[in-house]
Amino acid sequence: MPAPSSKFKKLPPYLFAEIDRKIAEKKAQGIDIISLGIGDPDLPTPEPIVTAMQAAVADADTHNYPPYHGTQEFRQAAANWMNIRFGVTVDAETQVLSLIGSKEGIAHMILTYVEGEQDVVLCPSPGYPVYENYTLLCGGTPYTMPLLPENNMVPDLSAIPEDIAKRAKLLWLNYPNNPTGAIISEEKIKEVIAFCKKYDILLCHDNAYSEMTYDGYKAPSFLAYEGAEDVCIEFFSLSKMYNMTGWRVGFATGNTAAVQALGTLKNNTDSGVFKAVQKAAAVGLNHSEALTSGLNAIYGNRRRLFVEGLRELGWQLPMPEATFYLWLPVPTGFTSVEFVSYLLENAGIVVPPGTGYGAVGEGYFRVALTVPEARLTEALQRMKDAGIRFDMKTSSNACSL
Repeated sequence: MPAPSSKFKKLPPYLFAEIDRKIAEKKAQGIDIISLGIGDPDLPTPEPIVTAMQAAVADADTHNYPPYHGTQEFRQAAANWMNIRFGVTVDAETQVLSLIGSKEGIAHMILTYVEGEQDVVLCPSPGYPVYENYTLLCGGTPYTMPLLPENNMVPDLSAIPEDIAKRAKLLWLNYPNNPTGAIISEEKIKEVIAFCKKYDILLCHDNAYSEMTYDGYKAPSFLAYEGAEDVCIEFFSLSKMYNMTGWRVGFATGNTAAVQALGTLKNNTDSGVFKAVQKAAAVGLNHSEALTSGLNAIYGNRRRLFVEGLRELGWQLPMPEATFYLWLPVPTGFTSVEFVSYLLENAGIVVPPGTGYGAVGEGYFRVALTVPEARLTEALQRMKDAGIRFDMKTSSNACSL
């Protein structure tokens, strides 16, 4: 057998595949695992979407190949949603492209623009692993933009060297942010747009968590800001909007040239999203606020319960305004990997280490609030019973994930 390419060999093991392996191993040992590891909603897809899907599957007109750039119905629903939700006007025909989930679109966006090591992709750290990993797979050069508490978890663009900025093809941002739950200010959005215009960089905004917000906060679209359409493409996923992770559907919208370039690459790579899924997804977009408000009430209550419980265990943290993630420092003396391993071994709780999202994530771990409140309460009790607190001391029993 031939060996995989040198680019392939640069890829690290995928974080969530390793988490799945660890969960399966412990379950095989008869251990009751509480998984707070993967951002996969435990709630069902809303009934109107499921009902629409059932009818669409029974319709023989959905059984053939879909249009490569998406059905007209889905693209128009996405364009209408952008206008209603953000006040952004995009042309459904030329500025909206269906995706097999935003992860696929993100990977293909990098492949569309990156040719070799001379091409830099500016990647947030901590950040979604695909930004950096797919840059490596395409032979490009990822450049880390640290997300630090002192900068409110947004990149300091002034710290990017001039020569790096001039070589950059893409700049990835993701707000509301995975894994930190951070949000971004209007002032910073404008700064990023100006930076990308100055250096002729395509601003790629991964807006997967735009609808998962609380306490009156509404996440913005970058495309709502002056000049953004000249330099920006946004990626939206229905996975987290409507608990549709397994359905694999999303869309890209924004700069016409970038959308068309991505579409051309996809024409030569995949055959699009099943038409029945697009029909059901359009129902979700057409009734979005009614479908997401109830979901956000549930996630918001889980967030409050777990944050308050962690505060009792010594963690001092604000109440996040978006996403269903908590980004937490590990106790003093632990590395990220040591602490999540300790949590697994002593409390049967799975969480990913911060280093799974980049080197800057060292010293942190992420919690995904994707289990019912009763299990969150049980997780907190397990931590309390095991003496797991923020002010605990390093244990010699800490092991590696």
